[in-house]
Amino acid sequence: MHHTLILLATTPAPSPSPSLRPGLDVNQITPGFLGFLMTAFFVLATALLIVDMVRRIRRVRYRGQIEEQRLADADAAREQEGAAGVEPSADGWSTTAERDPGSR
Repeated sequence: MHHTLILLATTPAPSPSPSLRPGLDVNQITPGFLGFLMTAFFVLATALLIVDMVRRIRRVRYRGQIEEQRLADADAAREQEGAAGVEPSADGWSTTAERDPGSR
């Protein structure tokens, strides 16, 4: 393995002086201004999509937290009402006296 790395490091490049193939111009191989504009457009569009996605994910997470808090508060309220003699009924929450007419 080390022998291969040393061989690759000491082997000269195939063309010691970098130059273009005969018949090619620099303007034929560079993307130019239009290529720069297209690349900048894609970078900007990607950045905006990422920001929008993060905003939407954050909004969904906050809605979930609020819903969990609301359910926890509702459960706590039911437990307090249950301790005070209120039991669940088909039409919602009512007191024990309202459900049992014979106890009046």
